[in-house]
Amino acid sequence: MVLTEILKTIILGIVQGITEWLPVSSTGHMILVDQFIRLNQDKDFVNLFLVVVQFGSILAVVTMYFRKLNPFSPSKTSQEKKDTWNMWFKVLVGVVPAAVIGLLFEEAIDKMYNAVTVAAALIIYGVLFIVIEKRNKAPKIESIDTMSYKTAFLIGVFQVLSLIPGTSRSGSTILGGVILGASRFVAAEFSFFMAVPIMLGASALKLVKYFMDGFGFNTLQIAIMAVGLVTAYVVSVFAIKFLMEFIKKHSFTAFGYYRIVVGIVVLVYFALSGAGVIK
Repeated sequence: MVLTEILKTIILGIVQGITEWLPVSSTGHMILVDQFIRLNQDKDFVNLFLVVVQFGSILAVVTMYFRKLNPFSPSKTSQEKKDTWNMWFKVLVGVVPAAVIGLLFEEAIDKMYNAVTVAAALIIYGVLFIVIEKRNKAPKIESIDTMSYKTAFLIGVFQVLSLIPGTSRSGSTILGGVILGASRFVAAEFSFFMAVPIMLGASALKLVKYFMDGFGFNTLQIAIMAVGLVTAYVVSVFAIKFLMEFIKKHSFTAFGYYRIVVGIVVLVYFALSGAGVIK
C-alpha cells in the first residue's frame, strides 16, 4: 500500500509540474488523473495535497530565477536592484485583483468545480489562444522593466479569470499579457513571477486552515507531501525551460488546439460516466 501511494504521488507530482506552467490548465488535467489515480487518503488531506504540492512548482521558479528575483543580490548594480524592486511592486499590483476576488468569493468558486465548467473553460480559452495568435501584432513591451503599473494591474485582472476551474492561471495571465502588447517571453515570465505570492499564499492558507480544523499528518502523509513536492519541483524545472525555449520559435496556437482536445475529453468522459460533479 505504501509503495502504491508513493507511485500515485509521483504521477500526480509529474502532472502538476508539467501543467502548472504550460497554459493548459493544471485543474483540468488533475481531475482527469484523479479519476484513475486516487490517493487512498481522507478527502481533507487530498484537497490539501493538491494545493500544497504547488509549492514545489513555486520553488522551481524561485531557484531558476533567483538572481532576477533577488533585490539584494551583491552582483547587481544599484539600478538593477531598483529595477528588481519595481518588478516586485508590479507583481504585487498584479496579484491584488485575484487575491481580493478569491477571498471574497471562495465558496462560490468552490461550487464551480464541475465537469461542464472545466471543459467549457478549456475549450473557450483554447479558441481564444488560436484567434489571438492569428491576430497578434508586433509586441510593444519587450521587458518587464518597460511594463507600466497599469499593464501589470490589467494582467492581474486577467488572472481573476483563472479562478474559474479549467481556465489555467498561466494561460489567463499569458493571454492577458499578449493582448496588452507584451511579447510572449515577457508575458510568460511575468506570469511565473505573479505565481510566487499567489501560490505561496494559497498553500499557506490551506495549511493553516487544515491544522486549525484539528487535522494532522501521519508518517505516510508526510512522505506523500515530501515526494509530491520534490517531484513537482524537478518536473517544473524542465517544464519552464521547455516553455521558454518553445515560445522563442513558436506561438501558443498549439496549446490552444491541445486545450480544445482536453476539454472535449473531459466532457465526453464525465458524460459517459454520469459524474457531472468533480469530487
